Amino acid sequence: MTRQRLSFSHFLLLGASLVVLGASSEAAMAQAADQGQTAAQDTQASPTSSGAAPNARPDSAEGAASAQATGPATGPRETVASEAAQSLHVASVPQDLRSPSIAMGGLFAAIGGAHLAPDFKTIADSRPDEAPAKLLQDWEAQRKHPDFSIKAFYAQHFSPPLRRDVSYRRKADENIYDYIQGMWGVLTRQPDKPMAYSSLLPLPYAYVVPGGRFSELYYWDTYFTMIGLYETGQWDLLRGMIKDMASLIDRYGHIPNGTRTYYLSRSEPPFFSLMVDLLAQHDGQGAYRDFLPELQKEYDYWMEGADTLKPGQAYRHLVRLSDGTLLLRHWDDLDTPRDESYPEDVATAARASTRAPSEVYRDLRAGSETGWDFSSRWLADGRTLATIHTTDLAPIEVNCLIVHLEQTLEHGYALTGQRKLARLYGQRADERTAIVRRIFWNDEKGAFYDYDWRKGQSTDVLSAATAMPLFLRLASQAQALAVADTIQARLLRAGGIMATDHESGQQWDAPNGWAPEEWMAIKGLNNYGASDLGETIARRWMARVIGTYEKSGVLLEKYDVESPEISATGGKGGGEYPMQVGFGWTNGTLLGLMRRYPGDTAQILKHNPLANQTPIDVLPPSDPYSAVGPQVSPSAPAKPAGDVETGGSSVTSDKAGSSASEKTASGKNGPETADPGKAASENPATPQEKPLDQRVPTAKMTAYQPS
Repeated sequence: MTRQRLSFSHFLLLGASLVVLGASSEAAMAQAADQGQTAAQDTQASPTSSGAAPNARPDSAEGAASAQATGPATGPRETVASEAAQSLHVASVPQDLRSPSIAMGGLFAAIGGAHLAPDFKTIADSRPDEAPAKLLQDWEAQRKHPDFSIKAFYAQHFSPPLRRDVSYRRKADENIYDYIQGMWGVLTRQPDKPMAYSSLLPLPYAYVVPGGRFSELYYWDTYFTMIGLYETGQWDLLRGMIKDMASLIDRYGHIPNGTRTYYLSRSEPPFFSLMVDLLAQHDGQGAYRDFLPELQKEYDYWMEGADTLKPGQAYRHLVRLSDGTLLLRHWDDLDTPRDESYPEDVATAARASTRAPSEVYRDLRAGSETGWDFSSRWLADGRTLATIHTTDLAPIEVNCLIVHLEQTLEHGYALTGQRKLARLYGQRADERTAIVRRIFWNDEKGAFYDYDWRKGQSTDVLSAATAMPLFLRLASQAQALAVADTIQARLLRAGGIMATDHESGQQWDAPNGWAPEEWMAIKGLNNYGASDLGETIARRWMARVIGTYEKSGVLLEKYDVESPEISATGGKGGGEYPMQVGFGWTNGTLLGLMRRYPGDTAQILKHNPLANQTPIDVLPPSDPYSAVGPQVSPSAPAKPAGDVETGGSSVTSDKAGSSASEKTASGKNGPETADPGKAASENPATPQEKPLDQRVPTAKMTAYQPS
């Protein structure tokens, strides 16, 4: 597979540099158009590749990344919709898995230079009426005519994407709960019908899109949307979306950023294992068995190259420090402008006069894989997008999420009786937990920070991601309490917590707050006993979101949480596109918080009568590793490798295998799941007497810990 990816990278390199160093945006577009035909003729997709390839060899930590391609380019993959078509029971249609910017070369660059739409994603999502090679021939034959119009050519040969209107007009007497219920219908898409030469990657089951310009399935967004489906009992839809994710892994080897061909060269933060946790709380332990192959493939994608990576080298998503420590970073297999933001990326690269355009493009693409596109976290000077250097950084989230994936693999292999593999992944999770506490922790600042692996030091941007180790129960108790103090002092504002403590004009910075970060911070703080701060954040965030709904009648993608005043438009916005309406992850997490804080919710709704609603029953917390589905299944065996605890010692595999029961302890914050590998006789202290640090089993991430 690696060999095929590398051969695919050979042709990508031929057309990768669309902008000359220091050129203006207009000149870069012109050069791209002139070179496009040659590039398009040379670019052919690998027969079995996902349409993306790593075009960099392992590079030194002291030097810049260098490119290498091996082997000749292979023939184009004429029909690739067959995988989806088989599950959809429809005939296969031709689809080019290459990004439109690669498949159409200079034509795409020329369209980009013409600025035919305010949002270039509309262009990237448009469907050509014939194969890219034939379309290029037509363009080449016509473009030199004196009366040629690229606008007319586009109108003749492309069909604009079908966008379902996600604007929403409040009905009479409609409360916020009615709105969320109504929006599920607006945002749900039925199984896709493959269409010839479309950039859409068809899915076999119905799914929920985020909203606004995002009219396809997105990876990490989906987990937080699923929280709302969990709350409303829409299990068939939730289960189908997880099957959609699994189908992407089976077809392409990973879950792409979104379901478009131009997203295949990257992924997003790996939340798939947490999605399986959600399903397991309803379906029982069979969920882990059913999706174990895809969980393993997901892990293999992120860890590709780990076995051969030497100290001081980086390859794709991996970085090995000089002491042998293995970290993860974000990466994109292409180093060209993003299809969905083509003109903007060309302009950004033109402003980076001291950098190769391909380097800027790679970092912009890798920044998109973070899910935080964009933030001062990725900017060398903290302000200017042209200084983006995402691939030099090991972010907190992806390094924590891989621990959870390893813990889930440990549990899945234990369920299937594969004890050696279970012990292997348990050991890896233990080791990586220690890495998180050591590499990403800044004791002086009392928070977790991203790590600049080239400089060998923490970055200086405090972000809401500091709560991720708490959310996944990876922090020590002392670290968690320090994080709580730091969040309260530096990130908490009138409407919740800010994305970062920097204001750069990018959307993932101050003054904006985002639903996923609020949710993970609240749950993480509750995990370590800082429930008062968790409730404060929840109350302020719900008041901001519900107060905005009171004025506008809609829920939004993000909110200005710093302003003392509530804006009907959500605030300043910032970033590459206007405020988006919907919105999947806001809807899902708000519903989850309203259920968990009914008293705070009642007070907020009292002050926002248009949003008011009848009380909602609070769902009980549950542990996905011991959940039993509707059809009673055997008890989940205890994990053979021993749980990772935030302060306790690991148990041996013999002790772990001796009991499948779990002990439940009750503290002031409600029930806490205790370590299943330790018998009561070994821990005679009561839950109140036992330090919280030793009561938190990090290997058991539950979607809903009690408040």
